[in-house]
Amino acid sequence: MSELKSEIDEMEKTNYSMNSNIDPKNNEELIIYVQNLLQNVQDKFQCMSEQIIGRIDEMGNRIDDLEKSISDLMQQAGVSEQNIDKNQG
Repeated sequence: MSELKSEIDEMEKTNYSMNSNIDPKNNEELIIYVQNLLQNVQDKFQCMSEQIIGRIDEMGNRIDDLEKSISDLMQQAGVSEQNIDKNQG
């Protein structure tokens, strides 16, 4: 999580430094500036969305692996899921 935050911070620094010396002098320049700014925001959002989805998928895989490991351990210990359900109910 901190890796993503530091990456976002670095992207923000780069964005501000690239755009800080731009001073739109007329409407056309302002429109181009705003369009570029919005495109940069959209690109960053897309990048972060892809990273988040990738991490969610990875977490889902880890949960699946954990469930399988627990099931294997239960089988090795001779405990069935039905016994657990009966004891909880």
